[in-house]
Amino acid sequence: MYEVAVACLVLTALLSYFNHRFIGLPTTIGVMSIALLLSLALVGLNTLGISALHDYEVSLLSAIDFSNVLMEGMLSFLLFAGALHVDLGSLSDYKWQIGILSVLATLASTMIIGFSLWYLLPIVDVTLPLSYCLLFGALISPTDPVAVMGILKSAGAPKNLEIVIMGESLFNDGIGVVVFSLLLGLISGGTIPHFSEGIALLAHEAGGGIIFGLALGSVTYYMLKSIDNYQVEVLITLASVMGGYALADRFHLSGPLAMVVTGLFIGNRGRRFAMSEKTRTNLDMFWELLDEILNTVLFVLIGLEVTLITFSMGVFKAVQLVIVVTLLARLITVGLPTGLFRKTFRLPKGAWKVLTWGGLRGGISVALALSLPPTPERDLLLALTYSVVIFSILGQGLTIGTVTRSTVRRVHEKFSGISV
Repeated sequence: MYEVAVACLVLTALLSYFNHRFIGLPTTIGVMSIALLLSLALVGLNTLGISALHDYEVSLLSAIDFSNVLMEGMLSFLLFAGALHVDLGSLSDYKWQIGILSVLATLASTMIIGFSLWYLLPIVDVTLPLSYCLLFGALISPTDPVAVMGILKSAGAPKNLEIVIMGESLFNDGIGVVVFSLLLGLISGGTIPHFSEGIALLAHEAGGGIIFGLALGSVTYYMLKSIDNYQVEVLITLASVMGGYALADRFHLSGPLAMVVTGLFIGNRGRRFAMSEKTRTNLDMFWELLDEILNTVLFVLIGLEVTLITFSMGVFKAVQLVIVVTLLARLITVGLPTGLFRKTFRLPKGAWKVLTWGGLRGGISVALALSLPPTPERDLLLALTYSVVIFSILGQGLTIGTVTRSTVRRVHEKFSGISV
């Protein structure tokens, strides 16, 4: 395992250097693009009989449980680090907007994608049971906070729009994971739970995760406030994230939601009342560095994973259909409400375009697909999921800045009295 970790870190460092030195794309998009091209090149060489490097990549990736590495390892750090720098006051100003988008829109998107694929996939000669179509809807509907926050840093979105997108992405993945777990249990057990049982499970995992996060944040806050030693305080936050996520998992609570709430608590109340200026500076530097490193490693792994995914002509046709359905579901569940009720949502004109196109999918969707038990349906879902994620990060991620700047420019022109 040590050799695998070394290989991943060395490769990530080299790709980051190459991207920064010669390409200049945002780090996450750049390293993933290079890793993807590298994997495709090795696949091409393998077909020509030059298989040494391809075999090494396959053996390296086979030694990594991507789902476990992300869901049980990286995710807790990434969510805590992302929430640590979110202003809770601004977030609370848009709490019901974020709640609607992260809960109701995620559930509605799951249903729309699931039933649409069940009906449309046979058109391209691909069949998938309704339960697996809904499962795909659950794992692909949440926007990935890691991808979203990484892109938003350079997108130049208006502050209120950035808060809504960031808040939605921080919370809807927890909802998506709970719905995914419920549907997976249905498929594994073969029994259809009552509506009340589904609501109870959602309340236990999601609501319990939020309550646990508040409790964990309170304990961590008390410990930070009682001392003034930045080395120990950084260590306390690190232990809080690792131990808290493990405890949440042990009690079948939503670890992602718990980490978001803990990060918001420490990043706001803890930063204001429990830390000296020196501690704040060092704590921010530590978590920013850890966030950047893990983020970059994650996107390199996403780029490399294409080697392990099998595609066919039928799957390629299905991929095109799924990408369109996924975007339409995002438009219907997020873009349409925010566009029609823009003043109620208190968002700038044209925000629906940014919210629709900025719904990026990332590593969480891939990790959930990889966590499925080995079946023919799993192979198809994995190929579809990976394709949507690649399109999302490369297609939407590279153009969301243009969409955002266009929206901002039109708003400025309107207020300046300039006709468009």
